Amino acid sequence: MASASKPPTPMMQQYHEAKEAAGDALLLFRMGDFYELFFEDAKTAAAMLGLSLTSRDKGENPVPMAGFPHHQLDQYLAKIIAAGRRAAVCEQVEDPRQAKGIVRREVTRVVSRGTVTDDALLDPAENNFLLAVAPGEPCGLAWIDVSTGRFEAGVCDPFCLPDEVARLEPAELLTSDDAAPLPAACSEKRMVTGRPGWAFGVDAAYDALRKQFGVQTLDGFGFTEDDAPAVRAAGAVIDYLNETQPGLLANVDRVTPYRVGQSLEIDAASRRSLEITQTLRDGRREGSLWAVIDRTVTSAGARLLGDWLANPLTDPRRIEARLEAVDELVGDESLTKAIREQLRGVYDTQRLLSRVVSGRASPRDLSFVGRTLALLPKLKAKLTGRTSARLGQLESRIDLCGELRDRLDGALADDCPLTSREGGFIRTEYSEELDQLRELMKGGKRWMAEYQAKAVAESGIPNIKVGFNKVFGYYLEVTHAHRDKVPAEFIRKQTLKNAERYITPELKEYEEKVLTAQERAFDLEHELFVELRGVVADAAKRLQATAAALAEIDVLAGLADLARSSGYVRPTIVDEPVLDITAGRHPVLDVLEPAGTFVPNDIAVSSQSEESAILLITGPNMAGKSTYIRQAALLQLLAQIGSFVPAERATVGVADRIFARVGASDDLAGGRSTFMVEMTETARILNTATRRSLVILDEIGRGTSTYDGLSLAWAVVEHLHNEVGCRTLFATHYHELTELADELPRAGNLNVAVKEWEGTVVFLHRIVAGAADKSYGIHVAELAGVPRGVNRRAEEILADLEGGRRRVDAPQNGAPRPSGAYQMKLFETVDHPLLEAIRSADLEQTTPLEALQLVAAWQRQLEGEAAKAKPR
Repeated sequence: MASASKPPTPMMQQYHEAKEAAGDALLLFRMGDFYELFFEDAKTAAAMLGLSLTSRDKGENPVPMAGFPHHQLDQYLAKIIAAGRRAAVCEQVEDPRQAKGIVRREVTRVVSRGTVTDDALLDPAENNFLLAVAPGEPCGLAWIDVSTGRFEAGVCDPFCLPDEVARLEPAELLTSDDAAPLPAACSEKRMVTGRPGWAFGVDAAYDALRKQFGVQTLDGFGFTEDDAPAVRAAGAVIDYLNETQPGLLANVDRVTPYRVGQSLEIDAASRRSLEITQTLRDGRREGSLWAVIDRTVTSAGARLLGDWLANPLTDPRRIEARLEAVDELVGDESLTKAIREQLRGVYDTQRLLSRVVSGRASPRDLSFVGRTLALLPKLKAKLTGRTSARLGQLESRIDLCGELRDRLDGALADDCPLTSREGGFIRTEYSEELDQLRELMKGGKRWMAEYQAKAVAESGIPNIKVGFNKVFGYYLEVTHAHRDKVPAEFIRKQTLKNAERYITPELKEYEEKVLTAQERAFDLEHELFVELRGVVADAAKRLQATAAALAEIDVLAGLADLARSSGYVRPTIVDEPVLDITAGRHPVLDVLEPAGTFVPNDIAVSSQSEESAILLITGPNMAGKSTYIRQAALLQLLAQIGSFVPAERATVGVADRIFARVGASDDLAGGRSTFMVEMTETARILNTATRRSLVILDEIGRGTSTYDGLSLAWAVVEHLHNEVGCRTLFATHYHELTELADELPRAGNLNVAVKEWEGTVVFLHRIVAGAADKSYGIHVAELAGVPRGVNRRAEEILADLEGGRRRVDAPQNGAPRPSGAYQMKLFETVDHPLLEAIRSADLEQTTPLEALQLVAAWQRQLEGEAAKAKPR
């Protein structure tokens, strides 16, 4: 704070008022050509942004200060947001030339991860959602991408909240200060902004939404009384944006209800395991399914493809509509190439319009809208008359906006600046007044020539000259020889050796015009720009509909290009829960591995099958079990977004959910071990999977002791077979589980083929019928670099165990032998003297006391054997 003995200056008083409005956000205070930060904000910014920390006052209580040039605002905003902080931008909102006293300043926007709209701060290929969570059971969700105006709201079970957060991947979360903290899975590595509890009130929410959309009721949007939690969340979003960046709401004209079940559900753990949008290793998009199938050529198309992957369809008719469109494009290569070539010139109209309607668009933004409109006639013509119903619908949604296109083309220069104040972007002949001002700015050579000719004619002086200097401005120069012919309206201003210089009222009037022409030209050009921006804003709804159509066309054309170039086939979509694939390939590895090296495999699993509702897959590590089951899930997902799939043939039954329990991980922050995480995810599957679901499981039970894990895995398979009845691919190292194929009528065995040759093992990566007889774990250890001596000793121990011996012989070098090593055969008969005694006991003729005595004798016998086996 300022020194008590020295009151703040008017500017610093203005700063304190702005800081109070900014709250916890870093206040960027515009002072001339710089943004300045003061006090604690300055200290924070200096460390965070690498700025020099100075001070405003050098007296007893210096004020810490840091700053940067105004043209570097986007650069520093990006750093502030990346650090998880908010920034309040305080601008000069008054023309300094017209200000009386200090220039008025106001906080014009508070920028956070969920409210950015500038291209420099956004990933062009990803949505940037601001998500509000209204507490309760059920809880309400509302999410908005202010860069495009997309706004949705729905209701979900609190248990499913982490799954919804994983689906949306929001940049920022709004939560109630009055509610319990969000689960760690929701808030980890995300910006969480607390809001007062009243911001989630139902009455305030309805009022805010009705006011925003100018309606009396939300019924017209499809909301019912049951959607009250969703409305509360949506109201909190509106309240937050009104407080931080009210201009952004001009692009929001509707909120769409989201219904659970209208898309294929994939929980958070399954999304991670399948690496749909980001990899497990580093969380990057590169290497994910999204990255390898993305052939879009526009930013909006890339975002829409990501949205399709996050929300695959469950309606067979909509899936078939997309497939039909892709099929037509696959069959017409020249059409697809022509469409994609036109789309390459399309700008991100969705995000451009957000800046237009919020009043933050630049002349360059408007020129990009105009350039996009100029491409539409050819693109629309290419789509006219298509046989696919979906392509026909998309063609009809392309609004050429001919009048707007002509106006923008006639008004804007080919190369427009980033700010209207730079000037020079309005074309000649668009505004007669602007043309005149520009002519004056250039010195008005033609006017001066005409005025000089007029002066010569009227005065009869043949050598009158019109000139200019910084002292006198414009003047008429007459030689002394013609001094007597000078007209009375000439006013003498300067005497030279051989001539006199004069001014006239007409010349001074023109001089005034010239001197003010530049300022007026800049002002007029800005006025014309604001007018153009308003015209584009008036057409925003039409343009947004067109932009959405272009994005979908881009996705469909990209999927067609992918299918043609990579040998994908159109899947047959059926209602029965079946996944029947011939020579299927993993869509990611098919691209990342060297060409021709990936081994295709068939997949045949069906809930209605007599022998393949559950497939138990055994085989060694590194042979491809995990790849195979992931491949099945990804092909299911691809088919349900309306994509062709990498296979020779595919029949796919629509699934309601995909569950993937693959890999091992712990949750240290939540205090959960690897095995606890595994069991939690398994419980989720067993409790929520339906007959229409697709479940892939890998190594269930490996995180605990052998008998515990095997027993759990066995029971899980039985439950999925007997109680759920869904399609299941179960990869395991527990060979004992293969016996289930004999006990469960709809279970079958598959294994990964292995070839042994001259003491080496070759993994063929081919999935074949039947159970594996070995795990080849020692061979894998050898490949991993485990010392040769360890591997040799492991082979000796394995030979003992596989020979049925309960004890393991000591190594030849005399090292102590492991104690209590047993062959692990849970479901095979073990020979032991006690077994015969138990079988021969006549329980019907044995009294309770005699039975107790028998059990005690057996216990003593077992204890004696254990004592003998104990190492000394």
